[in-house]
Amino acid sequence: MKKIISLILCVIFVCAAVAGCTGVKVDNGEKISVVVTIFPQYDWVRRIIGEKTDKFELTLLLDNGVDLHSYRATADDIIKITSCDILIYVGGESDKWLEDLLSKNENKSINAINLLEALGDKAVEEELKEGMQGEEEEEGEDEEEEAEYDEHIWLSLKNAAYLCPVICDALCKADADNKEVYKQNTDKYVKELNALDEKYKEAVDNASVKTLLFGDRFPFRYMTSDYGLDYYAAFIGCSAESEASFETIAFLSNKADELSLKSICKIESSDGKIAETIKSTAKSTDLSVITFDSMQSTTANDVKNGVTYLSVMEKNLQALKSALK
Repeated sequence: MKKIISLILCVIFVCAAVAGCTGVKVDNGEKISVVVTIFPQYDWVRRIIGEKTDKFELTLLLDNGVDLHSYRATADDIIKITSCDILIYVGGESDKWLEDLLSKNENKSINAINLLEALGDKAVEEELKEGMQGEEEEEGEDEEEEAEYDEHIWLSLKNAAYLCPVICDALCKADADNKEVYKQNTDKYVKELNALDEKYKEAVDNASVKTLLFGDRFPFRYMTSDYGLDYYAAFIGCSAESEASFETIAFLSNKADELSLKSICKIESSDGKIAETIKSTAKSTDLSVITFDSMQSTTANDVKNGVTYLSVMEKNLQALKSALK
């Protein structure tokens, strides 16, 4: 990815200079350019902006169902990133290429918001749980690595309620004339996020089961941490693995029996083969497979069809209630 960026940056920066692409401003009658990487950020910004859509040009980079971990920027994407006014991205290992791009960009007026950094000590490190299949290490990776933080910060309503005011501040600075509108919209939205958070807490408090078992990647660590749930899974949330070992399948099948679980979980982009294998291997005959939506496959068409961050989290609440029976 870095080689591709290096090859096209010179051309892009020359084009940007000729076109005067140093960011567009409201005070000269043009729109503020806001680029976000993934759907949850996109929807948060839409709610904060509200009816002031004429003030902004909002771009969602990952709009075709490709998730954060396998995304590859196009030349057009890079032009949008390097010439925008506000950039909102997750941060973490998957966005290292983006930070490299920003460091080489001559446009230093971009307000780049790294959401993992904004979370501060609320961010949690990736965790290799008992029974979880680790990724194979490449040769030369023996030295101690830096801590990697779980990037799936949007799957916590508490995080969303914390980060939306951070995004609001950036929008208010860019369009001070309408800052009270953005603050009011943010306050209203945060109340909705907190109300749904309370529903999650109530569902967990009333549940007879306090453990989730995922026959899949597990991007929901923030969610389980928020409500004191335990979990087991085949892979960490950012894993590139797709085939589970016999040992992993056996461990998860035995754990389902040991805990008398009624459900095996998976995420929306999975083919469900691992979950089905665990289900068929377990002694229990009444296991069901439940799908959680990690919002890593949400497309522009989904947005057009009315999908919102809150609607997906409502759907995940129903999945959680089913999985904790």
